Order: sequence, then C-alpha cells, then structure tokens
Amino acid sequence: MRFFYSFLMAAAAIVAGQNAAIAGPGDGDGKVEKLDSVVVSASRADNSTPVAFTMVGKDQLRASNPINSLPMTLNLQPSVVTYNEGGTGLGNSAMTIRGSKGSQINVTLNGITLNDSESQEVFWVNIPSLQSLISSVQVQRGLGTTANGSGAFGASINMSTASVSQDPFARAEFSAGSWNTFLTTVSAGSGILPGGFYFNAAYSHGSTDGYIRNAGVESQSAFVVLGWLKGNNSFRITYLLGDQTSGITWDGIGLDTYYTDRRHNDAGAYKDDMGNVRYYDNQVDRYIQHHLQLNYTRRFSDALTWTNTLNYTRGDGYDEYYKSNKTLFNYGFPASVTGTDGNPYAKSDIIYRKEMGNDFYVFNTALKYVKDGLNLTAGGNVSRYTGDHFGDVLWVKVLGDGYDYASTDWKDKWYDNVGRKTDVSVYARGEWSPVEWLTAYADLQFRHVGLEMEGCDDDALEYGGTDRLDYTGSWNFFNPHAGVTFSWNPRNKAFFSVAVGHREPGRSDIKENIKGTDSNPIKPEKMVDFELGYTYTGSRFSASANLYAMEYRDMLLETGRLSSSGYAIKDNVARGYRRGIELAAAWTPAQWLTVDGNATFSANRIKDYVCYVEVWGGEPHETRPYSYGDTDMLLSPSVVGMLRASLSPWKGSARGSLKTTTLSIDGKYVGRQYIDNTMRDAMKIPAYFVANLSLSHEFDLGSGKLGLAGYVNNLFNNLYYAYGWRYEGCYVDESLPIEYGIGVYPQPETNFMFKVTYSF
Repeated sequence: MRFFYSFLMAAAAIVAGQNAAIAGPGDGDGKVEKLDSVVVSASRADNSTPVAFTMVGKDQLRASNPINSLPMTLNLQPSVVTYNEGGTGLGNSAMTIRGSKGSQINVTLNGITLNDSESQEVFWVNIPSLQSLISSVQVQRGLGTTANGSGAFGASINMSTASVSQDPFARAEFSAGSWNTFLTTVSAGSGILPGGFYFNAAYSHGSTDGYIRNAGVESQSAFVVLGWLKGNNSFRITYLLGDQTSGITWDGIGLDTYYTDRRHNDAGAYKDDMGNVRYYDNQVDRYIQHHLQLNYTRRFSDALTWTNTLNYTRGDGYDEYYKSNKTLFNYGFPASVTGTDGNPYAKSDIIYRKEMGNDFYVFNTALKYVKDGLNLTAGGNVSRYTGDHFGDVLWVKVLGDGYDYASTDWKDKWYDNVGRKTDVSVYARGEWSPVEWLTAYADLQFRHVGLEMEGCDDDALEYGGTDRLDYTGSWNFFNPHAGVTFSWNPRNKAFFSVAVGHREPGRSDIKENIKGTDSNPIKPEKMVDFELGYTYTGSRFSASANLYAMEYRDMLLETGRLSSSGYAIKDNVARGYRRGIELAAAWTPAQWLTVDGNATFSANRIKDYVCYVEVWGGEPHETRPYSYGDTDMLLSPSVVGMLRASLSPWKGSARGSLKTTTLSIDGKYVGRQYIDNTMRDAMKIPAYFVANLSLSHEFDLGSGKLGLAGYVNNLFNNLYYAYGWRYEGCYVDESLPIEYGIGVYPQPETNFMFKVTYSF
C-alpha cells in the first residue's frame, strides 16, 4: 500500500486526474443545447463557467459495475469518498465530496431536486439502478452554479434523463454475483417516430443477501418517457419509480465485534423464552417513491429558449422493529396492561413501525438567451413539501396475537407529527465574452424558505408529553456568485470565482434543538467559496489543478450537547474551513492505453472546538465541556486519490466479429479520518486502499451486440471500515477519564459480479 500511495501522489503531482475532470459541456454523447436537453442546462456548467466540475456520460455509466449505486459509480471522481452499509450497492450507500456529507450535496434530476426537504439527504437506496436510467451526470464541487432546492454546501450532482435517441433501440442486461446478488435491467426506445413522437422505457429488478447479516435487499425501479419533439417545441412526460425493501443496517457494529465477526448485525436480535438469541426476520426499511414530471420547452428563436417543468413526488415507507422489554406506556398504552395470562405488565417485547408519507410539488421555469458572446439564464422555482410521521404498533408479546392492533388509532395514542416546507427562489445568471479569450460570469439567487412543524415526536410519552415539535420559521437568503474564465488558446484555460452560500437547518437539527433546555436557537449556516483553476487539454495528455477555500460561519455540528429527551443537539460553530488542491490528469500514450488519476490534498478544520460530554451519575442529560482547540472535521480525510489504467488492445478484428475488449484496473486511496471532531486517536478511521478490476468484451451477434463483463471488487481483499459513530460519557468525579465506545461499518471482502448484455 505504501508503494501505491507514493506512486499515486507522485503521479498526481506530476501529471495531475482524469478525462472527466476536463470534459466539456453536454451529456457525454451530444451537445447539451439540443432542445430536449435544455431543461437540465439551466443548472449545469460548461467550458466557460468558472466552476470545478466533471462529466460522466452514458457510456461510463453503462460500463460501471451493475451492482453499484450512483455514489459508488462516482467513487473515482475527484474528492469523492463513498461507503455502503450492507456491502453491496443495492443497500444504503452514502458519499462525501470534499468532506461535505450528503445533506450538503444538492442533487437534481432534470432540474428537480431529489433531496428530501426535511432531512436534505438523498436516500440512494430508494432509487435503485439509477445509472441504468440516466443519460449523464455532472458533478460540481464547491458552491457551483445556482440549483433548485436545498443549497449546495460543498457540491452538487446534476442528472439528466433527457437524451432522446434518433433510432429505435432495445437492451437487456443480466448480472449475478457474490452473496446471491442478481440484477436484471431491460430497456427500449422507439426513436423519433413520424410526427415527432417518441417513447423510452426501462425496468430493473435487483436482489441480494448482502455482505453483513440482515443486509438483504429486494428492489425494483421503472422509468417511462413519453415525448413529442417537433420543430421548436418539446413536450415530455417522465415517470420514475423506486421501490425497495432492505434490512436495517445503519446501526453498524462495535469495534470489538468487528475484529471477531465483521459480518455481524444486531438488528432484530431478541431472546426467546428459553434464553436463545433469535432474530426477527422482518426488521426492514421499506419505501416506495413515485416521481412524475411534465416538461414543455419552446425555442422562440436560435437565441431564445423557454423551459417549464412540473413535478410531483409521492413517497410512502416505514421502518419495522422488534424491541425487547420496552416500557409500554411510551407507545400509547396505560402504565400497566393486563396480559393474556391475566397478570399486569409495564414492559414487554414489542413490534412496531415508524411510518411516513410525503408529497412534494415543484414548478420551475427558465428562460435562456445565447447570442454574440452573451449567455443569459433567468428563472424561478417554487416547491411545497408535506411530510407526515407517525407510529404504528403491530404486536405486543404479553397481549398476544388476539389484541385488536389494527383498529387502534396509534397516531393519536403514540405519536404523529407533520412538517411543511415551502421553497421559493429566483435567479439570474450570465456569461459575457467581450473578447474571445475572456468570459465574465455572474450568478445571483434569492431564496425564501418557510418551515412549519407540529405534533408529538416518538419520545413524547416517555418524557411526559412535553416533546412537541411545534415550530414555525422562515429564512431569506441572497447567494451571489461571480468569476472570470481565461482561454488564451484551445488548450489552456484558467478561472477564478467567489461565491456565497447559505443553508437552512434540517428537520432533525431543529427538532432536537427545540427540545433543549438551555441551548441557543440554531442559525443557518454560511459559506464563502473561493476557487482558482487551470486546465490543459492536449491530444494525448490533459491535466487540471484546482485550488479551493470554503470558509464557513455558523456551521452546524453535533457537539455532544443533549436535548431534554437525551438526543444529540447540533450547535452553530463560529468558524471552520475546507482548503485544498485538486489535481487531475489523463494520458493516452497509445490508442489502446489510457492512464488517468486524481488526488486531493486538503485541510478541513474547526476553530476552537468545544465538545460536550454527558455526565454519568449527574443530573439528567447533564454535560461537561471539553475544549480541543483547532481540530479536523469529522469524516474529512486530508488525502484522497485514485489511479486507473484502461487497456483496449483489440478494437475490431480481421473477421469483424470481435468489436471491443477492455481491461481496466483502478485503485482508490482514502487517508486517515475521524469519527468525531476531537482528533483523538481512539476516534480514528485508518487510511485504506481498495483496488477493482473489470474485463469486458463486445461481439457482433446477429443484428445486435452481445456484451460480456466481469468485475472483481476489492481485488486484494483489504479488510477495512469507512464510516463510524461513537458514544462517550464522563463521571461526576472529574479525575476519572472519559469512557467511550465506537461503532463501525465493515466494507466487503473480495467479491465478484458478472454481466451479460444484448442490445440492438
């Protein structure tokens, strides 16, 4: 590993990333300004925009390991770190970009935000096999361009399904791999029919046992587009379904267990009447989501285009749990209940669900003008979200199966709360090239956010019914961006930009803060982002370097303070920053060989960090402050890099039967990082290196193409964990040391996937 690390760093410093780091605008297979694609261009950067970004086109997406979630597919992009809870891409996956977590990454599909309005997260498990449905992805690092929805506070991911094939096509893909993993995807399209109509559809079904216990997943996704593209008009209806049932894996395992049984998972564990450990087989996360989009685009002239999109998203889901020896009063029962044996009980084993249903309505519009060196875009976005959260008791051991659980109004007895969020924004963005080599850029956004919450949380009864979530708040944000791009010849480009961003607190941030007895009301986060970049593009060699400084004010962090119900409160930390350099390069010494890589070196610091530790044996939820000075931010490695070699020694043959053979090997290095913000050795996640290998062939077969591919993940069987959590406490006697424990998420051992595709 040390050899690879030294080689990677040297290569990055000399040649500096990857083709994607310096790709131009578009979908990877066509110009973005096609009428059917204008809907996504409003939030995308192009070659003249002073923003650090990479493009991932359709071919790259299709060639990736089919089991990967989209974060794992993007793992080799600059500054990206990913992990998976269950060991396969069908389960819960997460990513950070420049250390910014999922709730700080703005994700859009055809210009509509996918971030949950309350948590601001994107739950990738709810949209399985997404890379088989989309036509391109643009990853912007930093504040980037103005995007709809929750503010990008470190990065944004803009996805498109808008590419329309001119000709009919069909594709079938069958994959199988380790841990009984199977994935089937079929897709077809009509091409442009007489009259300008077209139809595209895709369906995917996946299942796996998962690497760790209870990490099984059963998922399906569907995608349908009906469109009309004629002259200066485009109309499109898009439907996207995500449906998944997955085992609960987010608890991780204790570090001691990691070293003895790294595939263990306590979810659903209980003891039967004989004292034997059993596992509830339906301890699952279940969620189904429907996305419906209607888009109309009108080109008034070669210079002026107008696009409008309506979106409706409906989500329903629940988490189901078996819990042992729980106090029944906390779930809406009297303090004492009479069991089936006639005896009174205050506690029992219980099965319950935490359920939710949500509706998300969006309208956005954008007007774009491009002529004579001037590129102007102006638009607006209005969205309304309603999310209902409630509990449902399914079974209580002492009451037996005969109790009438179904007719009981658990919403009224246990908990029921609702959140409503309104988001209204307007923006204007312009790029002006007074001379051929210079482009000036300005991007101005005003955003209004309103949030309402009401009702009781799930722990309200436990704490005397006082934990209501009644809250009303609103924020007004002005987010300006400005920059310049210099392109003194086709091979050399440099840019500088500065941007200001704001981000409102999420639902969990607010709900625990308003339960606090002595905490200050939380404030929105602020950030100023400085970017300085350079790109060289040659015929065989390309390189880029990007310096960034993201300066934070009032960053929201869990500092250890506790609410009245004992949950962690996020506090505003006055100052913090992320500063670094991103290097990327690609070299094609021969037609059959490409070597590319990227590396990020960064400092991610909090100024004057104070951690609050719960006092065991003191007053309820009492904490004690411990000052650590300037520290590294949690889950923010200072070194991240990758190196990849792709060989295509055979492209065509004398008989014309063998079309393409590609062998690719890559390695990803992630430096040391910490589970919390204290920089203690005990909270360290060690550096790790993971290599993957893929081999693919494509043949002519009849009127179509047959593809065969194999994937080896974690080639050298490196045993590591990539994420974790911790708990800690101190004693009333201040001479005694802090005690702590940590939990981690084991990543899978060497595993395999095989794929067969047929397309025409």
